Amino acid sequence: MRAVRYHETGGPEVLQVDEDVPTPEPGHGEVRIDVAAAAVNPVDTYYRAGDYELPGLPAIPGDDVAGVVDAVGPGVGAWRAGDRVFGTGIGASGRGSYAEYATVPAGDLAALPDGVSFAEGAAIAVVGVTAWRALVDHADVEPAETCLIHGGSGGVGHAAVQIADAAGATVTTTASDAYHDRLRTLGADAVLDYGRDDLAAAVTEVGAPDVIVDHRLNDYVGLDADVAAHGARVVGLGDTEPAATIPDVPSARAKELTVSLMSMYNTPDIGAVLDRLAGLLADGRLAPEIERTYGLDEAADAHRAVVEDSFFGKLVVEP
Repeated sequence: MRAVRYHETGGPEVLQVDEDVPTPEPGHGEVRIDVAAAAVNPVDTYYRAGDYELPGLPAIPGDDVAGVVDAVGPGVGAWRAGDRVFGTGIGASGRGSYAEYATVPAGDLAALPDGVSFAEGAAIAVVGVTAWRALVDHADVEPAETCLIHGGSGGVGHAAVQIADAAGATVTTTASDAYHDRLRTLGADAVLDYGRDDLAAAVTEVGAPDVIVDHRLNDYVGLDADVAAHGARVVGLGDTEPAATIPDVPSARAKELTVSLMSMYNTPDIGAVLDRLAGLLADGRLAPEIERTYGLDEAADAHRAVVEDSFFGKLVVEP
């Protein structure tokens, strides 16, 4: 099969299309997918750069996948050849989805609803599971609560806006001015420019949030503590520096603020969350935005874009 691989870690230039990679055979509990789409995520670049450890090289990047089941391994009863599926969480194996075929643990898949494209299935997988876990599993969001979602135009952010809206929450999010109208269309009640000097005051004026989803704790956790309602839950998804500090701990303690940290890779049952996302996709309450698509031979361009460019939603590779 054709697959994007890297034989050494480094920049996007280490990615190459190999034409004669052995087609993988599904092991026990695995299925093989004829890949139609693979989303591009920043985490793909972390593995490629050597920041995250892999079992070995060469490796195929790609954490998200959507396509048609091509073969099933021993011990798999839930899937049959011909099933339309989408899944996530396979990048750490080094046998990712930027390829014509990929093997995936059966429990990390869900049925892709009719009418939802393969590109949409791949695009929503990791970001949807991440947003769901933040809002539902960690924050236990309830209808009529107010949610603040930082970075609403990003992959996780735009999924979180839609999931919070579907849960009946009032949604405040931040983004560049160019994306405000699109975020309102997705369900945001208030959209604020993240670069404004009075961001904390603007959030408070809209309404003190009960739930905050923060993708850059080192930049915003102090603001989170300042604007949060009493008993608020802050869920940290990421950062750009290893340390984050709440400047006024006594004030945060007086609010009984809860701060939890999470990783999508700790999800106990990825397939179960994907099933919930599939329901939202089928009902039209969740629709990933796809900014651009790439072929396998354009994977290096996609890796550059996902970390360097400003765009709304997701990038997708289509083998």
